[in-house]
Amino acid sequence: MAARVLQQCVRSLARPSLRLSSSGSLAVRAALHRPVSFSFSSAADSRRTRWLGQSRIPSVGVLCRQYGDLPPLTLVTIKERVMYVLKLYDKINPEKLQATSHFMKDLGLDSLDQVEIIMAMEDEFGFEIPDGEAEKLMSPGDIVQYIADKKDVYE
Repeated sequence: MAARVLQQCVRSLARPSLRLSSSGSLAVRAALHRPVSFSFSSAADSRRTRWLGQSRIPSVGVLCRQYGDLPPLTLVTIKERVMYVLKLYDKINPEKLQATSHFMKDLGLDSLDQVEIIMAMEDEFGFEIPDGEAEKLMSPGDIVQYIADKKDVYE
């Protein structure tokens, strides 16, 4: 199984030509056309190595790990994302929205709207905000500061 996964990963990354030798090692001819050999103790079974050499594996996305992540958070990106989510909220007039706008006094929202906003922020940033903390978040600036504190952003 390990030889098969390695074969799939190598195929997806470098588009090499692969072949299995009779000794049970996997020879990889990469883009630079330099042969590299990997040997596996489980590949000594000749039936298995013949099967691996003849099989065609169409997709690698599931078996080959590929890591990616968002850029690191800064105060500016947190503020941009918070304001973007709030501008998309249908009960907020984007023209009145500022970082210091109070949800109830300035924007005319009620407590249910505030709960919906907090839920939208939880979805956007991928963590849960406890109810006791959520009640204190009454403006976009409060939300930005809370998220920055939770994610250890001090820039």
